[in-house]
Amino acid sequence: MQKVICQTDDLAPGEMLEAEFDGRPVVICRASDGEFHAFTNLCPHQGAPLGKGKLCGAPEPTDQIGEYNYQNEGNILRCPWHGREFHIKDHGRMLANPKYKLREYKLRVEDDTVTLYK
Repeated sequence: MQKVICQTDDLAPGEMLEAEFDGRPVVICRASDGEFHAFTNLCPHQGAPLGKGKLCGAPEPTDQIGEYNYQNEGNILRCPWHGREFHIKDHGRMLANPKYKLREYKLRVEDDTVTLYK
């Protein structure tokens, strides 16, 4: 099974698109480097539609106590309801607890077309 979702020009880096694949809600994310990623469009916490959230960055600690750097702009998917954050370049792993991750879908980009497949 496969389904054409969009054209590469439909999403700029840092943008998302909600879609459906095999009867399930999916969110397509374009990372800051232009790579495409696809995940379930449901937050594992309480089922929020992740595509209604945003792709942003997140603070990361430095060697100085209480000091943080803002990193990964356009690569962190933030849930719109409770702010849970998932790193799209790390297979949808949750920042706060990396043992949890989003369900990831297979996709390919050929001739400027983004296709999900099983």
